[in-house]
Amino acid sequence: MLGKIAPSWTQIGNPLDEGLHGRRLLSPLNQQKLRRVLERMLDESEFLSPFGIRALSRYHKDHPYTFGVGGHIYSVNYEPAESSTGLFGGNSNWRGPIWVPVNALLIQSLRKLHSYYGDEFKVECPKGSGKQLTLWQVADEIARRLCNIFLRDEQGRRPVYGASKQFRQDPNWRDLILFYEYFHGDNGAGIGANHQTGWTSLVAWFMMSRCVLDPKKILEKGFDAIAMEAASSN
Repeated sequence: MLGKIAPSWTQIGNPLDEGLHGRRLLSPLNQQKLRRVLERMLDESEFLSPFGIRALSRYHKDHPYTFGVGGHIYSVNYEPAESSTGLFGGNSNWRGPIWVPVNALLIQSLRKLHSYYGDEFKVECPKGSGKQLTLWQVADEIARRLCNIFLRDEQGRRPVYGASKQFRQDPNWRDLILFYEYFHGDNGAGIGANHQTGWTSLVAWFMMSRCVLDPKKILEKGFDAIAMEAASSN
């Protein structure tokens, strides 16, 4: 009976398989599952927003997830801004907005995966665009979109300020950037507490890392070694 059970690493990344330069990977996703996850994550009608990765797929805006418990029917909808219920105090929403710490984990993980798979591993980004990107380029694209929350657009507006004329137009305020708790999943406007200088300030590293991290050196020496060099020299 035991002989018929497939080894566990057929369902996860096989830690015995060597990647680029003999590196090993410990991951719950094998290559096939990674591609399936990225196909959804890089779909602009689902998780990929103009301003980063949403906490919940936009698919659920028109297709709520419904389930029944104890004779009651509950549903989970895509909510890109404030929560529509008092859950968690009513000021924290994980059903659609963009959270910087989640994006930070994704960006770093993609960069590390790139150091294992190399330039040969490519996926379509965004889905349907026909553009084939390496995992490093995908991480850069997510970082670029996240940075767009705070940068001025073609009209000179910073999406982080949403519809607030005071912060958008007043020269005494428009360049004083607030680090909000999370951000609107469709337009990037800041939501929640506006002093999250812990995790939201990671956007400064995203901006800098795209310039100081060399993907060629990453492939040669590994992500951790180059990231530590960049952090110590800046």
